[in-house]
Amino acid sequence: MNSRTSRRTGAVAAALGATLLIPAVTAVAAATPAAAATPTVSCTSATAGLAAQLQKDITAALAGRNGTVALGLYDRITGTTCTLRATSPYDSASTVKVTVLATLLWDAKKHSRYLTDTEASLAKAMITKSDNDATTKLWKQLGLTKINGFLAAAGMTRTVPGANGYWGLTQENVTDEQKLLRLVTAKNSVLSDNSRAYVLKLMGQVVPAQRWGTPAGAPSTVSVHVKNGWLQRSTHGWRVHSLGTFDGAGHDYMMSVLSQDNSTMDYGVTTIQNVAKAVHKDLVPTTPTTTVYVPTNKPSEALVPVPPGS
Repeated sequence: MNSRTSRRTGAVAAALGATLLIPAVTAVAAATPAAAATPTVSCTSATAGLAAQLQKDITAALAGRNGTVALGLYDRITGTTCTLRATSPYDSASTVKVTVLATLLWDAKKHSRYLTDTEASLAKAMITKSDNDATTKLWKQLGLTKINGFLAAAGMTRTVPGANGYWGLTQENVTDEQKLLRLVTAKNSVLSDNSRAYVLKLMGQVVPAQRWGTPAGAPSTVSVHVKNGWLQRSTHGWRVHSLGTFDGAGHDYMMSVLSQDNSTMDYGVTTIQNVAKAVHKDLVPTTPTTTVYVPTNKPSEALVPVPPGS
């Protein structure tokens, strides 16, 4: 865990820093097949050769895998981005819980107050254990007006909160999830520094059985923060998602991988972890003695409620 994740829990400052800055980069387009029938991975980078390598390795990781995968990657240090189906909507499942926490902190900041003990307890259970009851309580407390207010402030213009209290059916896409992770990991006018540190602290304390997905293959030289989700429905099978941020070893990067049409939950987890391993390997080269993160072989996550028959 790095120093910024150890800041005081629950502190929500009234004073804010500068507006979120996204550094300009010199784009280096990765080669893509001509006249592709399906969407292909697209990468750019200010580091020579990195975009092409990432595009090649992510594509290879997805080769032969069934399901529909969307990807977002951004590394501030190397000016690297990768995208795949970045604007396609997916049912959020438990990944929306990061948005719920961010909304709670954003609203508290607006009123220049700290979280209550109850709110802090619910927030911790929601993120570290993916507790659905805690999420429902916070969702009801906030209400759609505040949730939509945060989404507007964050520029998450294509995220649509789930109707009738079904927060797990919130429609999200990679573009908006990457915007959220950027807010959480850099100074901005939406979330205070203490709020950002609090989100990262909780994402760094997720229970071991739920620390699968994007952390797979991350070197021990980077700190790992994660929130996952999964959901099965009668159409498009299993949705399996993973959001992660990684900081250290000269890098500051975040990854969102959303998927559906998976035959089982484990199948979707494997697909995401294959992609994550390729990303970490290319971004943060390791030596034979470097320890890399191996997620649990029994991944778990809260199965969020959906309407009957859906």
